[in-house]
Amino acid sequence: MRRAILGGCALGLATGWNVSNTGAVAQQLAHRYGVGLATVGLFTTALFLTHLVMQIPGGRTSDRFGARRTGLLGLALIAVFSAAAMAAPVTGLAIVMRALAGVGTGLGFIAGSAYVRAIGGSPAAQGLYGGVGLAGGGLALAVVPQVESWIGWRAPFASAVIVALMGVALLGIAPADEIRPRPARAEGLGAGVLRDARLYRLAGLYGASLGLSVTVGNWVVTLLDRHGGLGQGAAGAIGSLTLALGITTRPLGGWILRRHPASIRLAVGVSLGAGAAGTVLLAVARSPGLAALGAALVGIGAGISFAPAFTGAAAMRPDAPAAAVGLVNGAASAVILVGTPLLGLSFALPGGGRLGFAVVAALWVASLLVLPSERELGVEPG
Repeated sequence: MRRAILGGCALGLATGWNVSNTGAVAQQLAHRYGVGLATVGLFTTALFLTHLVMQIPGGRTSDRFGARRTGLLGLALIAVFSAAAMAAPVTGLAIVMRALAGVGTGLGFIAGSAYVRAIGGSPAAQGLYGGVGLAGGGLALAVVPQVESWIGWRAPFASAVIVALMGVALLGIAPADEIRPRPARAEGLGAGVLRDARLYRLAGLYGASLGLSVTVGNWVVTLLDRHGGLGQGAAGAIGSLTLALGITTRPLGGWILRRHPASIRLAVGVSLGAGAAGTVLLAVARSPGLAALGAALVGIGAGISFAPAFTGAAAMRPDAPAAAVGLVNGAASAVILVGTPLLGLSFALPGGGRLGFAVVAALWVASLLVLPSERELGVEPG
């Protein structure tokens, strides 16, 4: 079991790294490519466009052919296309290669969740998987700026290759998951999941939780560097908390669901409020301490909802659990796809990005209006 969870978590780390590896050095990339920050935001948008498209197909592939196989394929695609992006600092090449790498992250992340579930992992193990995946994005925010000082503009792509190959090695020695026979109507599972209205409240929750935190994470280093009185290294270290704290808050959400299920809805609501408060603090921070507090609160908002959202989705559709999780995760991808370039554009408006962060905080608050029920959050009846 330990080797299996390690392999699954390595897959999560590798896919999560690509969430913020280019945003971590957005200003440096903008200078090297000779483009604006909004264009650099398209490097993330391109990845999440294909990542979004692959959510339900990736879930169906995992359900039908096995999660471990699907995850290994995803990691290979990330490594190949990230390596290709290092050929030259050409904007079109970077966007296309990031889009192709997004096929790998889309396959890989859903496969990792399905793999942990297939080997008998509890909600806490599912939370650990999610935490490591989110921490991958946070680590990229902290590490890539340091690597950039050594190898320049290739740092986001080179680091993605290395982390993906490490994932291949660890998942390759993990045990295979059992491929269960699918029902005769398996070809229609994707459409069936899309028509299941019960999943959309979970999708709205997770779209706010992960989607808004990743959108903030992609621009927090730039914001703190410009307005927080921090250098690039310090801004990267503090900004990494917006995602890295998920390594504790995502397992915490799984632990609450397993041990204190009656409290999970309250915990999810509090976490969304924390995300809103943290985003506001980041927008107004003038000291490292206040910035770190804001980043930590966003990290709390990013993590608690993961295990209940994914556990609840899989429980609603036992005939197609990975496809159901794909739909929920796809909502977060859609928020990131739209939100990342829009937040980047706000840096050209009065306030230099702070107005955009205020809008994101308001969206955190609005997500409380669609808070799912305990049953929808994976609490077993009785």
